[in-house]
Amino acid sequence: MRRNHSTTPRLTRVLGSLLLLAAAGVFTVGAAPAPRATQATPLGRVVPAPASVRPAGPPYRITPDTSIRVDGSDEVRRTGEYLAGILRPSTGYPLPVTEQGAGGIRLHLADGPYGAEGYRLTSGPWGVSLTASTSAGLFHGVQTLRQLLPASVERKSVQAAPWRVAGGIIEDRPRFAYRGAMLDVSRHFFTVAQVERYIDQLALYKINTLHLHLSDDQGWRIAVDSWPRLTTYGGSTQVGGGRGGFYTKADYRKIVGYAASRHLEVVPEIDMPGHTNAALASYAQLNCDGKAPPLYTGTQVGFSSLCVSKAVTYDFVDDVIRELAALTPGRYLHIGGDEAHSTSHADYVAFMDRVQPVVAEYGKTVIGWHQLTGAHPVPGALAQYWGQDGTSAAEKAQVAEAARNGTGIVLSPADRVYLDMKYTAATRLGTKWAGLVEVKRSYDWDPGTYLPGVPASAVRGVEAPLWSETLTKSADIEYMAFPRLAGAAELGWSPAATHDWDTYRTRLAAQGPRWTALGITYYRSPQVPWPAS
Repeated sequence: MRRNHSTTPRLTRVLGSLLLLAAAGVFTVGAAPAPRATQATPLGRVVPAPASVRPAGPPYRITPDTSIRVDGSDEVRRTGEYLAGILRPSTGYPLPVTEQGAGGIRLHLADGPYGAEGYRLTSGPWGVSLTASTSAGLFHGVQTLRQLLPASVERKSVQAAPWRVAGGIIEDRPRFAYRGAMLDVSRHFFTVAQVERYIDQLALYKINTLHLHLSDDQGWRIAVDSWPRLTTYGGSTQVGGGRGGFYTKADYRKIVGYAASRHLEVVPEIDMPGHTNAALASYAQLNCDGKAPPLYTGTQVGFSSLCVSKAVTYDFVDDVIRELAALTPGRYLHIGGDEAHSTSHADYVAFMDRVQPVVAEYGKTVIGWHQLTGAHPVPGALAQYWGQDGTSAAEKAQVAEAARNGTGIVLSPADRVYLDMKYTAATRLGTKWAGLVEVKRSYDWDPGTYLPGVPASAVRGVEAPLWSETLTKSADIEYMAFPRLAGAAELGWSPAATHDWDTYRTRLAAQGPRWTALGITYYRSPQVPWPAS
C-alpha cells in the first residue's frame, strides 16, 4: 500500500537511512545513548549458542505492514502460522502468512549445508530470512528468532516494545542428534495439558526428544487393552496416596501429535523387570508366588521384579510392547532396566536377551538405562547413562566397553542433569541422593569427553531427566527444570567450543524476563546475573 508524504522522496530516503543508522548504533558522537528498550537484542544472545554468528548492519523492524512469507508447502505454512501465533498477541499486528510479496519474514526450504535440523537466519533492514533443508530446521530457526526479539514478545497482550531483530547472519546446526528431556508421570501423574505445556517449553530450546516414564512401582500410566487392570487398578494411585491417573490411547496419541507439531519425538518407557509393582499388584500371575502385592505409594526402589521364569511374563511383555509400539510413530522404545535389585544377574541377562528382540519385532529400537550394558545390548541399541562421579570404575568400564562395541550412549549423569536434584540444601522440592546441583555444575561439563573410554563417536546426545517424587504441579516441574534445562539443551546443541560458563551465564540471565513473560516459574540462582525485576 502506497502512502503520501509531505517530504520529498530524496529527503525521505535520507531520513530513513539516518534512522536506521541510529538504530544500529552507528551514530554515537554527540548523541545520547539510545534507551535500552529501543535497542535490538545482540545477535549472539541466544540459548543454545548458535554455531556461527556474524553481526552486520542495521536491524530489521517488525511493523504493522510486516507479513510472514512462506513457500507453498503445508509444512512451511504450519511453521509460519506457529510463528504468527507467537507474534500477533504481543505486537497487535496482523502478520498475514502468505506466499506473496517481498520483504518481511521469509521462511523457506532449500538444499544446503543445514543437515536434518540446521538453519540459516539472515537479518537486515529489508527483512528476515530463515532457510533450512527441513521443516524441523525452520522450526528451530523460529526459536532463535523469538529470542532475538524482546522478551515481552511472549506475552499474550499487546506490548509497547519496538520489535527489532539485529542485523547479521546466524548459521546453526546441532552437535548431537539426540537432545532429550524425560518427564516422570508415574510417581506423580500429569495431565495431557501439563505435558503439552512442558513440550512447548522444551521446544523453545531446540530439544527434540520427550522421554515419558510411563510405568513404575507407584503407577501405570498408559492404557493396554489386553491388560486393562494395569490402568484401572495399577494407575489408581501415586506417591503419597493421591488419586493417580492414566492416559487413554487417545490421550497418548494427542501427546504424540502435539510433540510432533513442535518437532519432538516421543520415547515411551515401560520400566522392567524392576520398578514393576503397579503391574504386579494388578495381575497376580506376574508374580512368582502367584500373589499380588498391595499398591505402593512410597519412594523406595529396587524391591519389585517381574517373574523371569514364567511364560506369562513374556506374553505380558509382548502385549504391552506391541500395543505401545503401534501407538508410537517414533523410532525408540525404552525398556528401563535400572535398579533391578530383586532380579538375579543371570535372570536379568536372560530377561533382556529375550525382551530386546520383541522391541525389534514391532519395529522399534531399544533404549535402556545403562545397566543394559551388563547384559547383551542388541545392535543399534542405546544405553542411557545415569551414573555420577561416584559410580564405580567397573560400572563405567562396562558402559565404555559396550560403547566401543557399537552401543550408542545417551548421557544423563545424575549429578549434572537430573533436574529433580536440589539446587541447594534449602531447595523446597527435589531430592539430593546424587548431591546438590547448582546451575554451574549442571552446565559445566562436556558430553563428548565425560565418560572415560567412551569414544566421542558413540555419544548420541544428552537427556535431562525429571523424576517426580516431590513434584505435583506444573509450577514444580518448571522450578526444577529452569534454568538447568536450558544448559542441558545447550550441551546437546551447541559446538563444544562455545561452552563457556562466564559467557553462558550472561546469555542465560537474559532468559529470565522471557520465562516471566511466559509464566514459567524458575529458580533465580545467585550464580546468574539476572536482570533486576
